[in-house]
Amino acid sequence: MSDRDESAVPEWVLDRITDKGVLNLSGEDLGGEIPAWVCQLTDVRVLDLTRCRLTGAIPPELGQLSNLTRLHLDGNQLIGAIPPELGQLSNLTYLELRENQLTGTIPPELGQLSNLAYLGLRKNQLTGAIPPELGQLSNLTHLGLSENQLTGAIPPELGQLSNLTRLWLYENQLTGAIPPELGQLSNLTGLGLSENQLTGAIPPELGQLSNLIVLWLSGNQLTGAIPPELSRLTNPARLRREGDEDAVPKWVLDRIENKRVLKLSGENLGGEIPTWVCQLTDLRVLDLSNCRLSGTIPAELGQLTNLAGLWLNGNQLTGTIPPELGQLTNLTSLWLNENRLTGTIPPELGQLTKLTRLWLHENRLTGAIPPELVKLTKLAGLRLDGNQLSGMIPPELGQLTNLTDLWLTGNQLTGAIPPELGQLTKLTSLWLDENQLTGTIPRELGELTKLTSLWLGGNQLTGEIPNA
Repeated sequence: MSDRDESAVPEWVLDRITDKGVLNLSGEDLGGEIPAWVCQLTDVRVLDLTRCRLTGAIPPELGQLSNLTRLHLDGNQLIGAIPPELGQLSNLTYLELRENQLTGTIPPELGQLSNLAYLGLRKNQLTGAIPPELGQLSNLTHLGLSENQLTGAIPPELGQLSNLTRLWLYENQLTGAIPPELGQLSNLTGLGLSENQLTGAIPPELGQLSNLIVLWLSGNQLTGAIPPELSRLTNPARLRREGDEDAVPKWVLDRIENKRVLKLSGENLGGEIPTWVCQLTDLRVLDLSNCRLSGTIPAELGQLTNLAGLWLNGNQLTGTIPPELGQLTNLTSLWLNENRLTGTIPPELGQLTKLTRLWLHENRLTGAIPPELVKLTKLAGLRLDGNQLSGMIPPELGQLTNLTDLWLTGNQLTGAIPPELGQLTKLTSLWLDENQLTGTIPRELGELTKLTSLWLGGNQLTGEIPNA
C-alpha cells in the first residue's frame, strides 16, 4: 500500500529528490489526482510527473512552488482548466502540459513567465483565442498549441518572439489571415499552421524566414499564388519533409547536438522511420518519440553501435522487434513502449549488458518472457505491462538485483509468483496484477523492504500478503 494520498511528503519521494532539487517520477503509476504533497515541495526546481496516469484537475497551489524551473505534467489524463496561478512561477523555463484532456482557455497570466523558453500545450481540448500576452515571452523558443480547439485570429504579437524556433498551431479552428508579423521571427525553423480555417493570401514576409525548415499551410482556405519571396529560402527542399530521402537532410544535421544527440520528440515526421536515420552512426542518443511514425523498426538500426539511448516510444510502429537491436551493446536506455509491436521479445536483447531501462509496455507482444534478460544485471526498470505475454515469470529475474521497478501488469502470465523475486531488495514497485497467476503469494516478498507499490489483483492467488 502506498502513502501517496497523505498530505505529508512520503519518505520514498524525499529519497528521489536529487541534490540539485530534481524530482523525476516520470512513468510512475501514481494514479488518481495529483497528490496533495506535491504542492509542499517548495524547494524542488524540476518536477517531472510525465505519464503517471494522473487524473483530475491541476491544483492551483502548484503556483506556490516558486523555485520551479521545469514542470512536466504531460501524457496524463488531467482535466479542467489550466490554473492562472501557474503564471506566478516566475523562474519557470519549461512548461509541458501536452497530451492531457485540459479544457477552457489559455490563461493570459502565462504571459508573465518572462523566463519561459518552452511552452507545450499540444493535444488537449483547449478553446478560445490565443492570448496576445504570450507575445511578452521574449525568451520563448518553442510554442506548441497544436491539436486543440482554439479559435479566433493568430495574434500578431507572436511576431515579437524573436527567439522562437518552432511555432506549432496546426489542427485548431483558427480563422483570419496569417499575420505578416510572423516574418520577423528570424530564428524560426518550423512553422505549422495547417488544418485550420485561415483565409487570405500567404504573406510575402514569410520569405524573410531564412532558417525555415518546415512550413505547413495545407488544410486552410488560403488564396492566391505562393509569393515569389519564398524563393529566398535558399534550399527549396526546406518547404517539404525530407524523410523519404536516403541522404541525411541538412535540417536534421543542424539539430544534432554536439554531433552525438538527436532529439526530434514530438515532430510530426509521419510515415516510416526515414532511411537516413540508419546512417547516423556517430549518434549516442536518438529520440524519435511521439513522431507519428508507422511501419516497422528497420533492422539496420542495429548498426548504430554508438547509441546509448534509443527512444521510439509513442508512435504507431508495427511488426516485430528486430533481433539486430541486440548488437547495440552500448545501449543504456531502450524505449519501444506505446506502439503496436507484435511477435516475441527477442532473446538477443539479453546481450545489452549496459541497459538500465527497458520499456516495452503497451504493445501487442506475445510469447514468453525470455530468460536471457537475466544477463541485464544493470537493469533498474523493466516494463513489459500491457502486452499479451504468456507463460511463467522466469525465476531468473530474481538475479536482477538492481531492479527498482518491475511491471508485468495486464498480460496472460500463468503459474506461480517465483519466490526468487524476494531477492530484488532494491525494488520499489512490483506490478503483477491482471494476469492469470495462481498459487500462494510467496512469503519471500516480505523481504522487499523498499517496496512502496505492490499490485497483485486480478489473478487467482491465495494466501496473505506478507509483511515487509
